Amino acid sequence: MVEPLLDIKDLDVRFSTSEGETRAIRGINLSLNPREVLGIVGESGSGKSVTALAVMGLLAKNANVTGSIHMGDRELLGMKDRQLSSIRGLKIGMIFQDPLTSLNPVYSVGWQVEEAISAHQDLSKEKRRAEAIRLLELVGIPRADDRVDDYPHEFSGGMRQRVVIAIAMANNPQIILADEPTTALDVTVQAQVLEALQVAIDQSHASLVLITHDLGVVAGLASRVVVMYAGRIVEIGTADAIFYSPAMPYTHGLLGSIPRVDDDGGARLRQIPGSPPSMIGTQPGCPFAPRCPLRKDICLTEEPALRSVSSTTGTEAHQAACHFASDVVTMPLASMFPDTSDDHEEPPQ
Repeated sequence: MVEPLLDIKDLDVRFSTSEGETRAIRGINLSLNPREVLGIVGESGSGKSVTALAVMGLLAKNANVTGSIHMGDRELLGMKDRQLSSIRGLKIGMIFQDPLTSLNPVYSVGWQVEEAISAHQDLSKEKRRAEAIRLLELVGIPRADDRVDDYPHEFSGGMRQRVVIAIAMANNPQIILADEPTTALDVTVQAQVLEALQVAIDQSHASLVLITHDLGVVAGLASRVVVMYAGRIVEIGTADAIFYSPAMPYTHGLLGSIPRVDDDGGARLRQIPGSPPSMIGTQPGCPFAPRCPLRKDICLTEEPALRSVSSTTGTEAHQAACHFASDVVTMPLASMFPDTSDDHEEPPQ
């Protein structure tokens, strides 16, 4: 068996707040293999970003973290910040959601790429600058040798995100964590940023964890997909298993919200009714039960464990946290959350 690059076991993250204890992550187990692209999807508040921040040791001081996060033979959880600094950027690169908050507005983009290089490599100023230009060219910055001295405000949103990708790959990390890298970008620029991500993992031979709320973003990149809801993994499997044989009603709902090129354009996107639950305190039963069209009495009293699902899409493990996963996996996508376009009036002309 291949030894995983990253191995997360029983990760639990709680935040102390004025309203009570918020349990953001509830005992997840997850591994990342070499050269793998792993997609983590779910609505806002499902725990995706908290998982990545826990790996990087960047959670707020009011976080209470338990469990284990191993990278090779090193336990990352509990490391001092000085120790983690030798891993951040060198072993694990991170791409944050908003490039404007990732880039310093008073330094040129080239200086910031060089800073990432100099943090872990002893190169001369000339070699650092040449490497910064090379990295900017790799991620698709046009005329990189001319733009290297420009400032972040002189770049578009998509170009800024490509600069952040260049910084993440500066030291050839083994793992790149990309947290919502295409949010607020139009479809064309999204495709360019995803292409730059593909270049990054090809050049650095890194594994990629792609965090997003949009299953469509991971469709062309991820080999394995994790679906999170209410702080835990509710479905995990190969991309084929998740897209063609989802076994969790929540996954059905996420897939139904993706625009399809084979639709006639007349129907509204399907939606999941209701909102995600509050993570303050504990409630019995399946957290998705109040929004689930298939809920039964057992769903309101007993939270389902993550267990194997019979799937015809491959030999890789396909697991789902649903009492009726074996029934759900055989249901057509359109049957779970019906089209409600007839329930809405046409907008005024």
